[in-house]
Amino acid sequence: MSSQHHGLHSKLTIGGLLISLGIIYGDIGTSPLYVMKAILGLDFAINKELVLGGISLVFWTLTLQTTVKYVLITLSADNHGEGGIFALYALVKRTKIKWLIIPAIIGGSALLADGIITPPISVSSAVEGIRTFYPQINTIPIVIGILFVLFTIQQFGTKLVGKFFAPVMLIWFLMLGAIGAIQISSNLEVLKAINPYYAYNLLMADEGINPEGFFVLGFVFLCTTGAEALYSDMGHCGRKNIRISWIFVKIALILNYFGQGAYLIQHEGETLRSLGGSNANPFYLTMASWFQPIGIVVATLAAVIASQALISGSFTLINEAMRLNFWPKVRIKYPTELKGQLYIPSINWLLLIGCIWVVIHFEESSNMEHAYGLAIILCMIMTTILLNYYLIMKRVKLYFIMPLIGIYTLIEFSFFYANITKFADGGYVTLIIAILLISIMTTWYLAKQISKNYTKFVKIDDYKKVMAELSVDLSIPKYATHLVYMTNAGRTDEIEEKVMYSILQKRPKRADIYWFVHVNILNEPYKKEYKVTEIIKDDLFRIDFNLGFREPTKINLMFKEVLTDMVKNGEVDVTSRYESLNKNNILGDFKFVLSEKFLSNDSDMLWHEKIIMNTYFFIKKFSLSEGNAFGLDSSSVKIEQFPLVLHAPEKIYLTRIK
Repeated sequence: MSSQHHGLHSKLTIGGLLISLGIIYGDIGTSPLYVMKAILGLDFAINKELVLGGISLVFWTLTLQTTVKYVLITLSADNHGEGGIFALYALVKRTKIKWLIIPAIIGGSALLADGIITPPISVSSAVEGIRTFYPQINTIPIVIGILFVLFTIQQFGTKLVGKFFAPVMLIWFLMLGAIGAIQISSNLEVLKAINPYYAYNLLMADEGINPEGFFVLGFVFLCTTGAEALYSDMGHCGRKNIRISWIFVKIALILNYFGQGAYLIQHEGETLRSLGGSNANPFYLTMASWFQPIGIVVATLAAVIASQALISGSFTLINEAMRLNFWPKVRIKYPTELKGQLYIPSINWLLLIGCIWVVIHFEESSNMEHAYGLAIILCMIMTTILLNYYLIMKRVKLYFIMPLIGIYTLIEFSFFYANITKFADGGYVTLIIAILLISIMTTWYLAKQISKNYTKFVKIDDYKKVMAELSVDLSIPKYATHLVYMTNAGRTDEIEEKVMYSILQKRPKRADIYWFVHVNILNEPYKKEYKVTEIIKDDLFRIDFNLGFREPTKINLMFKEVLTDMVKNGEVDVTSRYESLNKNNILGDFKFVLSEKFLSNDSDMLWHEKIIMNTYFFIKKFSLSEGNAFGLDSSSVKIEQFPLVLHAPEKIYLTRIK
């Protein structure tokens, strides 16, 4: 990571604080739009105990879950300034505990599933405020229209839009705090909710657990759903900026929640429907009637920004998943020069389709509330598991780790239990999406492991003599001046057997210089290093690229840069070896040879391997080609197909007859 980039993460600046408001807190910042509405329901009589208990649960959830777990503890688990479940996995991977890949895949999939639910519920909750003035209006087309515009502008990058984010979110949080403070001042009784007794009282009854209280807990959890996104986006703003800005954000959120509580206590015995009709929302009811149109506009903008944060977070997540071999290779674009900002067209349009389907399926934001939360609590549980091993890796004392992890396991499984009760009401949607994503990630990872296990490597030393002779054998027509092979061999003295087969047997390929190029994806996010090994003097070189898991893989450009450095240092002559071209200093031609595997009919596979590999090759049809994935010029790429043989069949004995 560059010192400039490191500085971005370590410095506390006004700009950094404002940017964190715009990027980090969109999701968690829009939660007052729907939490209290979800807790109360439209037709239940407002009850002081329920309101105080609900507010108390919100206060302590934000304190324990968001402030303590994420802002104070989890943000410390950064990978060179970067956060998120895959960055955390990249850290704990060093422990060599193989099964930790399970919480990483489940957590990553759940966070992506959340990315399909968040934009619809945030935008719908905000837009439905229009019904205050036009009760009969159909908000579905408006919501779909906003989502379509939001996903369409992604391809242009968020640099310009980003400048707009911070001021809007600053206005949003100031509005939340001001409205809340006005309501609290008229009814200070609501401040009693700071006492955790009211939360406990709602969850527990004389005979034990109160089922109704736990049902409410599922909705309370919605107030902290942005905490995971907060951790994922750490790389954009830095730990210090997030921690300081959270103080302001939390105060604004608490004031608004308590303000909604104060308003509701004043109307004890009534229902939300009687207070504001079928579209009543405590968030809008706390506003003065003249301010409501302004509130709806600001809320809609804040909801769009919340959605934006999750969309760009999904791109980052998929990019990391590809580098960790969890996801098929897909096309990545870099719309701006900003570090880490990227755009993935296929994911963008898939998310849009998913969001539109959610809007049409559920119609109302109140129906989406059941689907929301289940995926994100799964992600939080998985983060807790990985965090446990991170703390162990950092040699934190067990007397600190055990109570900490124990408390959060209890809290999060309570939330999980509360959310699973909503499974039939919509939770199944999120779970289906998450299971689909888990299946893709698991299949891709296992297939890569199976393929790796059955790839044969040979010693280069055994072929040095024949390759040196091949390079000057004029009886074989020259294939290319420079012949480049991409290799997965981790050791510099080894190469895949299929590479030697391609050079020597498939069709002997004479070249003046052979190159073996290996790309090694590091556990840290930003690094660009290379190492050159001369294997046969002037004939065979190996280049190892060490790239961070967030770096773009532009091998064509990187390879040219390496050659330029080597020519400057006098290590290699890249001019054409053809006499006429050599006289005129014409650069030699380059040919990249990539191998594309197909499943051999001779494979004698186990049943589960058959399912994994057939699914893998099916998914592969929709993924990016190896040439495009490495950023190679298609005009200089040759694709060769090789059979992948798993468990070679037993030898066939034939009887010859005369």
